[in-house]
Amino acid sequence: MAEKINSTVFDIEELVVPGKNEQIVVGGRDKFDLATGALKDAQIKQIGVIGWGSQGPAQAQNLRDSLEGSGILVKVGLREGSASEQKAKEAGLEVGEMYSVLSESDLNILLISDAAQADNYKEIFKNLKPGSTLGLSHGFLLGHLKNVGDYFPENINVIGVCPKGMGPSVRRLYEQGKEVNGAGINSSFAVEKDVSGNATDIALAWAILIGSPFVFKTTLEDEFKSDIYGERGILLGAVHGIVEALYQKRTVKEEPQKVYRETVVNITGPISRKISKDGIKSIFEQFEGDDVFNKSLNSSYKECYPLLQEIYDEVASGNEIRGVILAGRRKQIFVPEQVDKTPMWRVGEKVRESKENGDDLDIVAETAGIYVGAMMAQIDVLRENGHSWSEIVNESIIEAVDSLNPYMHARGVDYMVDNCSRTARLGSRKWGPRFRACVEVAIYDDKYDKIDTELVERLKNHNVHLALKSCSELRPPVDIFVQ
Repeated sequence: MAEKINSTVFDIEELVVPGKNEQIVVGGRDKFDLATGALKDAQIKQIGVIGWGSQGPAQAQNLRDSLEGSGILVKVGLREGSASEQKAKEAGLEVGEMYSVLSESDLNILLISDAAQADNYKEIFKNLKPGSTLGLSHGFLLGHLKNVGDYFPENINVIGVCPKGMGPSVRRLYEQGKEVNGAGINSSFAVEKDVSGNATDIALAWAILIGSPFVFKTTLEDEFKSDIYGERGILLGAVHGIVEALYQKRTVKEEPQKVYRETVVNITGPISRKISKDGIKSIFEQFEGDDVFNKSLNSSYKECYPLLQEIYDEVASGNEIRGVILAGRRKQIFVPEQVDKTPMWRVGEKVRESKENGDDLDIVAETAGIYVGAMMAQIDVLRENGHSWSEIVNESIIEAVDSLNPYMHARGVDYMVDNCSRTARLGSRKWGPRFRACVEVAIYDDKYDKIDTELVERLKNHNVHLALKSCSELRPPVDIFVQ
């Protein structure tokens, strides 16, 4: 678990959570000048944004906009001949060859794919300016270095700022919040190496300038464990598996578009909105004494919990990281197919075309119970492995209901999954079918006919509800809007 935040520039606030309170820094557009000053004090004259994948366009444009008029240059670094060069230029950004940008920048934000980082890190390290800062938006590279027995160069800072949402959400909420003192995606930050003495303030400045409403401290190791785990869990893999199992069960007897609305749209629409505004506990309260909800919650939690433990172990051991790297090296042989070509997702296209966006839907007890049960199992596994409440709430709840599910709601599962990192896409495809199998047991096996009332009560009164309430008080002033 992360230590206290030590900043000479930014105010540190207390987040009231069960047990020991945690520290955060509150962002907002009114902090942009302070953050810009922190970068100038650190002698940062150029920021290199290396890569143009999920996070690259969002972070480069947000930084460029936030730093306008400051004299600090934001420059995108791409491989020579990159197909993304024209896109970056059309976005109004200066572009250079990747290694040239790395060697001339004072802060380099490395946003190429995780597998590419693993394959090219030695050359990347060789081109970094002594005394510069290497910024990561994922702890994946640290995990890989641990796997191969290597580490970062001695003469640089190494920090992380990790938005708890995919790149399009980071940009979309930043743009929506321009007139209301900020709206964006919460970020965690980490300081892995501080050779200059001001790495914390550089990281906090970076987080604020990309639009983070609040920033909490983690470590790069905790970040890669919770992030890779969360993608394979409720954020992508689990929600995908859950809806496919529920849909298949009900379409045996019911009309497909109706079923799609009461499973997929129910989760991405009314259930996500209710959790976002009122917390998970409000779902429990809505279905107080409802046997269908309680049975679904009970069975989903018990079936998904062992799978989520397995996923966490696979991530913590480095196995998932090894798998992503191997997949990257064989990408010329196997390219994952789109995930929205099955009959279910084709029905989803028709539902979206009909503009039936779920505003008129009541929450369905079975759908809510299965979804919340899996979410609560993920929360318990993270807490049992020592993660902070800030990290748990953002990685298992806020990122799901405020960043990812709105995109699945508006544009379908394929858009949601494939606008995340390659690491996330591979994990969703790998583990989604396992969750589907778990949920099929949960909804069909008569061993769950008797409800475990002690489990239901424990989950209803779980400490996460207090932690989420504190974090939700700092939520952005606007909701993401995806056409």
